[in-house]
Amino acid sequence: MQKLKEAILAKGKAVNQDVLLVDSFLNHQVDVALMRDVGDAFAAYFAGRGITRVVTIESSGIAPASFTALAMGLPLVVMKKQTSRIMKGDLLQTTVRSFTKGTQYELTAKRDFLPEGERLLLIDDFLASGEAAFGVLNLAKQAGCEVAGVGIVIEKAFQPGHDRLCEAGVDVCSLARVKAMSEKGIEFID
Repeated sequence: MQKLKEAILAKGKAVNQDVLLVDSFLNHQVDVALMRDVGDAFAAYFAGRGITRVVTIESSGIAPASFTALAMGLPLVVMKKQTSRIMKGDLLQTTVRSFTKGTQYELTAKRDFLPEGERLLLIDDFLASGEAAFGVLNLAKQAGCEVAGVGIVIEKAFQPGHDRLCEAGVDVCSLARVKAMSEKGIEFID
């Protein structure tokens, strides 16, 4: 997606070879016009696949997932990284290791929001090692749902997440695939 690549080049900052800062348009300050285009692109790619719900992980995936759900006319389920005292009932949980933060968290969703038999579309901001996506696959399996596809805004193609998901039989659509990055610049795979 050319508009996204242009935003990454103009506003993104490669902190080092592993960390890309895009907080000026994706996950702190949000360019809603760009996110609308992102949602439309995912909706077009995954059209006709019987998807019944869009899911994401808080918090950076919420903007692109919201616009995707809106474009597809589907509900959005936000999976939580932390439980709270008010999050009660039948919960689904799995442990996920965050590549970016170097920590682990309990990915949590209420079973009520993932009814058995649903076909889910995961939308997330980044794909690196694929741990977050595999956490969602685990929760979907627990709920008796199927992940029909994964939409990624920015993929770090130099890391194994894409290949791991494809090997698991998951259809992955990445809108911007970063080949390499450093303080000197960002290269994409076309």
